Amino acid sequence: MKLGYFVGNQYLSAESAADRIRENLEQVGTARDARFDLICAGQHYLSDPYQMPATFPLLARLASEAGDMHLAATVILVPLHNPVDLAESVATMDAATGGKFIFGIGLGYREEEYIAFGIKREERVPRMLESLEIMKGLWTKDRMEYEGRFYRVPPVTPSFPPTQKPHPPIWMAANHDKAVMRAAELGYPWLVNPHATVTMVDQQLARYREVASTTSGPGGTQVPMMREAYVAATREQAMAEAQPYLEPKYRAYAQWGQDKALPGNESFHVPFEDLARDRFIIGTPDDIVSELRHYEDHLGVSHMILRMQWPGMEHARVLKQLETMGRDVIPRLKA
Repeated sequence: MKLGYFVGNQYLSAESAADRIRENLEQVGTARDARFDLICAGQHYLSDPYQMPATFPLLARLASEAGDMHLAATVILVPLHNPVDLAESVATMDAATGGKFIFGIGLGYREEEYIAFGIKREERVPRMLESLEIMKGLWTKDRMEYEGRFYRVPPVTPSFPPTQKPHPPIWMAANHDKAVMRAAELGYPWLVNPHATVTMVDQQLARYREVASTTSGPGGTQVPMMREAYVAATREQAMAEAQPYLEPKYRAYAQWGQDKALPGNESFHVPFEDLARDRFIIGTPDDIVSELRHYEDHLGVSHMILRMQWPGMEHARVLKQLETMGRDVIPRLKA
């Protein structure tokens, strides 16, 4: 299993973004020294009650501290972007990282973002599919032309191919069963969200793998997953220290409608202990090692991306966790 650190790039509205980005840089250096394999950052716009820097500039800045780690955008909201601009931004990131960039993609779910970008919600899937065709064409073809429902590319010679061939890995984020099956049908690795319970993921993975096994591409052979995590000396301490930051984060998710994007009647309006159960990785180093081995052995997770900071959490707490991971967790996982 490759281990990733998800950079906490959502800041409280009153905080200095410049200060938080400097702290993100130190966190990446600490994660590098702890022998994490990749760093990641996500994307949202108009992210009240938080402020959130743009993903590509942030990742480009963080790359300077990443060393040999890979960088992953988890995730880029493809329907909100022009595919030509996105193709060249991804190729630029791939070149800047020496071919170590991973392109995570998703649809998004927030109505405010669709409205602000002039995108109709019902158009998000066909827009993403057209964008993927255009981007892969620009990355791999000597000559490119495209006429679609939403986008048009005149006859051109693509001029900025990515460093990785045929292109950087594409991970497709999905919540609902239909979206998970879409990733399987298209042959993309399913980037498993951090909000679903292990029981839910187990059920979805079985169906995903059955479909992915009939397609070409790496779908089914790689399972990248994101989880909320917190490590401390005791399980009680870990829960007590994580709750003041993680609980309001999930209240914001509920406000955004993230729980309604999951299958069934999932709700984040529950006590923290119920929210954490079967969903978060919180505890001692022994607990973290045991949980991660379970994810690898039982679910076949290939990349585990841990989010260990939430809005308002002090920088020192993050560094302490990363140092603990490097001292007491990662050496045991890599042994």
